[in-house]
Amino acid sequence: MPTIIKKTVLYQLLFAICIYVPYLENFELTFAVWSFSAIITITNTYSLGILKQLLCFTIILVLAIIVMFFKEYQLYFIIRDFTYLIKPIFGLLIGYQLCKKFPKKVFETIVSTGFFIAIIHLCLIFWALAFYKATTVNDIRFFGGFFSDFEVYALIVLLFHKKFELNFTKKRTMLFTIFIAFSVFMYLARTNFIQFVILFLALKGYFKVNKRSITVVVSVLIIGAIGYSTILFINPKRNGPGIEAFLYKIKIIPEEAFKTKINREDYKDFNDNYRSYENIMTVRQVTREGFYSVVFGEGLGSKVDLKQEVWLGDMNLRYISILHNGFMTVFLKTGLLGLFIYFISIYLLFKKVKSDFPIINQVNLLFIGTGVFLIFSNWVFMGVYNLLDNKSILIGLLFCFREVYMKSNDEKLLSQSNSAT
Repeated sequence: MPTIIKKTVLYQLLFAICIYVPYLENFELTFAVWSFSAIITITNTYSLGILKQLLCFTIILVLAIIVMFFKEYQLYFIIRDFTYLIKPIFGLLIGYQLCKKFPKKVFETIVSTGFFIAIIHLCLIFWALAFYKATTVNDIRFFGGFFSDFEVYALIVLLFHKKFELNFTKKRTMLFTIFIAFSVFMYLARTNFIQFVILFLALKGYFKVNKRSITVVVSVLIIGAIGYSTILFINPKRNGPGIEAFLYKIKIIPEEAFKTKINREDYKDFNDNYRSYENIMTVRQVTREGFYSVVFGEGLGSKVDLKQEVWLGDMNLRYISILHNGFMTVFLKTGLLGLFIYFISIYLLFKKVKSDFPIINQVNLLFIGTGVFLIFSNWVFMGVYNLLDNKSILIGLLFCFREVYMKSNDEKLLSQSNSAT
């Protein structure tokens, strides 16, 4: 018995490591840890649900490889694209395979890992405030991190802890909720705030079309519109002090990722709407290459010509192979065909598994919220292809949990029924 417990703890620790390693912003390290973890935890059986997800991402990868053979690209960019496109496959495998090692402690592990990440984040912020005098929004995010989707999931599980059958004491639940909530807020990430609202509405069942849900969603939209109008009235300035910089980022949301005309000579216009600029140049380039490129993409190793050098990360680049937009990245590599398959992978998250178990219905709702959020996340942050993203691990974990829980409890009900007979 002690040996089994120790093994469970080790696998939970491995899960936490796989979730946290992307936060270190070293993709080579993330790729090494994820690929190693996926291999050493490989299992004998997989559910149809996870196989469908794996198939979608595998087809996208294979399609990009096939198109690559008809092009001439640099080996470095081919290998780089391969690691990006295989990343969600590793993530799904890790989540699914590790769940089989601790199926009864899934949500406890999610919350504990989220708490661990929150403590590190808050310590980094304290360090930045104490030793680097970080007082602006940009400084705090530079030292502490730019976003944390996983912590939002942990927070949601805590807020709905009874429905997820989380067996924490009231004191522990309150402590974890306060720390994780504060950590999420201190990222000051627009995407995380939107993610929280989407997941919260999903778990409350408001994405099911009925009079009550329509009333709630419309009310949220009205409140959001009023809040945005207030920000427009305040008119926060670019690079303003304190919270003003964050309000400015909210102010430019409607244009930032959807603007169709950008003045490259105007630094403010170009910088604020750079994500839209990437999308514009990608569509122009792919459509210019002709019908086959539009349908099948330009393959692994393909790059977009930005027509000018742009400071990205720690270097000036004119040609980029990976974009901020996940949909556009898939479109560049695999065209409309790959994009269609990518949408199928998101659509599959909306398919409910019928069950009489309340916790399974909660997992179904969490999948729906994840699907809605992925549509937004892919448009602004590459979705599951983002270097710092770990949602694919969580998705794989939930697929396995749903399968194992239903199977084990169905067997219990059958056994009880046979005993009664």
